[in-house]
Amino acid sequence: MASPYSQDLRDKVLAACDRGMQTKQVAEAFGVCRAWVRRVKQRRREHGETAPRKQGSPGVGKIDRDKLARLVAERPDATGPELREMLGVECSESAIYAALKALDLTFKKRRSTPPNRTGPMSPSGVTSGSVISPGSEPVG
Repeated sequence: MASPYSQDLRDKVLAACDRGMQTKQVAEAFGVCRAWVRRVKQRRREHGETAPRKQGSPGVGKIDRDKLARLVAERPDATGPELREMLGVECSESAIYAALKALDLTFKKRRSTPPNRTGPMSPSGVTSGSVISPGSEPVG
């Protein structure tokens, strides 16, 4: 992410605007975008501020990852929305999934998905592609 323009440049741009220079002239003189000059002037006019806004995601750190890990250990079949409700935070589902990924935890995406089998899928001695008729022995 690019860094914001310095406060010194902001002050010079606003001073030039205050002297009556047009936005286009100010932008060309200082090598900045006309839209940025307009935004700086508007921000000063509406909010009385000229400093750059804080950069970064507003929701960083909302999710307590330790608590999330405990909740997943207690209820491994909980969905993203259920985990969000149990955490008691106001965030998006994607934020929950990103936190789960950061914790290297897997989750079931849908309630209708059957659990994985833990036993063998075919009787022993069956090779790949073999067909077994009911009541017959596998051919090896």
